[in-house]
Amino acid sequence: MISNSIKAFSISLLMFLGVFTNVAAQEVKGYEFQRDYPLFLEQLKSELNYPYAWENRNGLSFEDWKHRGQSAVEAAMQTAPIHADNYDLKVTAVEKRNGYEARKIEFNLTDYSRVPAYLLVPEGEGPFAAVLLLHDHGAHFSIGKEKMVRPFGVDSLVMADAMKWADTCYEGQFAGDELAANGYVVLAIDALFWGERGRKEGVRYESQQAVAAVFEMLGRSWSGFITYEDIYSADFLATLPEVDPERIGCMGFSMGAYRSWMLAALSDRIKAGAAVCWMTTTEYQLSAQLNKGKGDSNYTSVLPGIRNYMDYPHIASLAAPKPMLFFNGSNDRLFPVPAVESAYNSMRQVWKDNSADDKLVTRLWDTGHICNPEMQSEIVSFFNSWLK
Repeated sequence: MISNSIKAFSISLLMFLGVFTNVAAQEVKGYEFQRDYPLFLEQLKSELNYPYAWENRNGLSFEDWKHRGQSAVEAAMQTAPIHADNYDLKVTAVEKRNGYEARKIEFNLTDYSRVPAYLLVPEGEGPFAAVLLLHDHGAHFSIGKEKMVRPFGVDSLVMADAMKWADTCYEGQFAGDELAANGYVVLAIDALFWGERGRKEGVRYESQQAVAAVFEMLGRSWSGFITYEDIYSADFLATLPEVDPERIGCMGFSMGAYRSWMLAALSDRIKAGAAVCWMTTTEYQLSAQLNKGKGDSNYTSVLPGIRNYMDYPHIASLAAPKPMLFFNGSNDRLFPVPAVESAYNSMRQVWKDNSADDKLVTRLWDTGHICNPEMQSEIVSFFNSWLK
């Protein structure tokens, strides 16, 4: 009995010393984050296997694969806002422009929000093809829809803000006005937290964390909420007498590009989409060497738990076999070329396997993070091919 007790004690002691030795070997540093990344980041990334990606469909038909993926995305978007049952559209101001009319409107988007918007309507007899325009993030919250459509009837500060933003991101050409001049009805609203839907206290970059936390505490997702509102905006656009509901597209730059392919992936209203300067993979986005984005700005593109199923290009591929255009700049510091090409390759395979190669455009431009007039011209041509 005594010898057995001594033996058991000896084994326990050796086990304790072994555990202590292993802990010591791991080298306690006194910290577990560097540059806001956990030290075990690469291990966590290696555990992502994306079971709902196209290449992991395991014999599922395209329709079953798409339905499964859309269901996973919608679940990650959390509880949907209540869709307004009466839009109660009001036109509050009108300005005649060369070949089209610019209208300021407001309408009920959800049960919580009545939103201001710009609606551009071409001259002539409709119904017309239409494009839902989705503005960028830019860490610039004072304007939203005015980034895409030249404003009117606004104070000098808003006008100067919009003109400066158009110069910076669009080389002076408002994408919405370019589309309207080419015969498209255009709708642009402020995303939640931008422009006339921002903070009463004024713009504050750091408030994004609080906004995202409040939504999560309520069982919602700020990112998902924005996408749901984009879906509802497409529904609203389809009800307008000036619009052919079978010829609606969407287009966005930067965060607007993310919004564009998310919308195209989830809404049957959208028949074609264009996304400029927002495509990557988690492998590269969460890279201490390549990622240049500020973490707070990612709140609008983070869906809780979705990485357990799909990555960005897998979600974007749910838009297949719709006509989709993806542009990026080869000098875009937010979305480095290896990240973009990796995502493009993943998406190309889905369109190819579904005999829709001709409906997918992926291109790198010799530019930075921008949507210049030449890009806009090619987007108009793309929409002309598929919506007119």
